[in-house]
Amino acid sequence: MIDPLDSGVLPAGVRARFVPDVNGMCVHILEAGFDEPGRPCVLLLHGFPELAYSWRKVMPDLAAAGFHVIAPDQRGYGRTTGWDPDYDGDLASFRIMNLMRDMICLVAAIGRTSVDAVVGHDFGSSVAAWCALARPDIFRSVVLMSAPFAGPPPPGAGSSAEDPIHASLAALDRPRKHYQWYYGTRDANADMLHCRQGLHAFLRAYYHYKSADWPGNKPERLVGWSAAELARMPTYYIMDRDLTIAETVAAEMPSPEAIDACVWLPDSELRVYSDEYARTGFQGGLQWYRCRTGGVGLSESQIFYGSRIEVPSMFVSGASDWGIYQTPGAFEAMRTRACSRMSECHLLAGAGHWVQQEQPADVARLLLSFLRSSTVLCRAGEVKRKGSTVELNG
Repeated sequence: MIDPLDSGVLPAGVRARFVPDVNGMCVHILEAGFDEPGRPCVLLLHGFPELAYSWRKVMPDLAAAGFHVIAPDQRGYGRTTGWDPDYDGDLASFRIMNLMRDMICLVAAIGRTSVDAVVGHDFGSSVAAWCALARPDIFRSVVLMSAPFAGPPPPGAGSSAEDPIHASLAALDRPRKHYQWYYGTRDANADMLHCRQGLHAFLRAYYHYKSADWPGNKPERLVGWSAAELARMPTYYIMDRDLTIAETVAAEMPSPEAIDACVWLPDSELRVYSDEYARTGFQGGLQWYRCRTGGVGLSESQIFYGSRIEVPSMFVSGASDWGIYQTPGAFEAMRTRACSRMSECHLLAGAGHWVQQEQPADVARLLLSFLRSSTVLCRAGEVKRKGSTVELNG
C-alpha cells in the first residue's frame, strides 16, 4: 500500500493521511488546522489535472485564521484508492451524483455532520455546486472557482455526444475539435502519459499555457455556442482536429528562463504532479469528462431542475482564465438564476486558470472574508440576497 504524501513537499502545518471507508474508497487527504477540536471546517475540491496538493498554498492561511481545512484527492486522482482505472470499467461511479456522494461520505467519515463551506476549483467547482444545491444542510456555503455553475439541466436534455457543434468545428477552414470530447476518447490517457516530450514537460507546458504567464490569455464573452465563436478560444480548449493535447501544448512550452522564473509553480512542485500522474495515469480524471459529455447520470441530475443554490455563495477566478466563458451564458446564469445568494464575483489580476496556485494570498484573503461573513449569515438565519458585483483585483 502506498504511503501518504511525504511531509517534505508540504508546507508547515499541513499533513497528509488516509480516511478509510468513504463510499467504497480509501481517500487521501491533506489537512491543516487539525490540532484543535471543534473548529469550523472548510472542504477544498480540486480539478483536472490537479490534486489535493493544488491547495497547499491556501491551506496554512485558512488554518491560521481558525479553520479546520480538508483537501481530498478526489475519485480517480492521486493516492485515493478504490476507484476503477480501466477505460472500460465502472464509468458510472464517476457521475456527478456519486462524486457528490463521495464528499457527503467523507464529511461523515471525518466525524462531521456539516462543513461551513465547500470550495471547488475547475471540475471541483461542479462537485461543490451540486453539494451545496442538493445538501445545504451539510454544505452551508459554497465558493465556485474558474468554472461557473449554470444550474441543473432541464428535463428532456439528452447526451451532448451528437451535438452538431462537432461537425461545425471540423468543417472550419482550420478544422478543430472540443477538448472535452477529446478527453473522452480511448487514446487521450496514453497521449498524455506517453507523450513524446515526456510527462513532466507536458505538464509544464499545460500549466503554463492556461496560466496568466501565457500572454495570449485575454478572455472575452462569447456570443453563443457556435463553431466560429468557440474557435476564438485558445487551442487548449478548441484543439486542432489532428493534434493530441500533448502536441497542442508542446508549441507553447516555456523557455528554460521562464521556467526558472515561475515562482507560483517551481519545478520541484511540478514534480509532485508529474510523479503522481506517472503512477496513476490520467484516466480517473478523464472519466469525469466522459460522464459529462456522454450524459452518464444526466437523468439523476434532471430531478433537481428548477432548484437553486440557496446557501451563501461566491465566485472567484483568474482575470486571464478563459474557463469563465467557455460555455456561453453559464457565467450569467450562475449569477442570475443558479445561485440565489451569490454576494460577490472576483476576477483576480495576475491569474489564469490555476488561480489558487497563481495568486494564493489573494485567494486566501477572499476566502477568509467570505467565510467570516457567510458563517455569520448562516448562523443568524439570514435570508436576504446581497448585491452581485464583479470585482477586478489588481
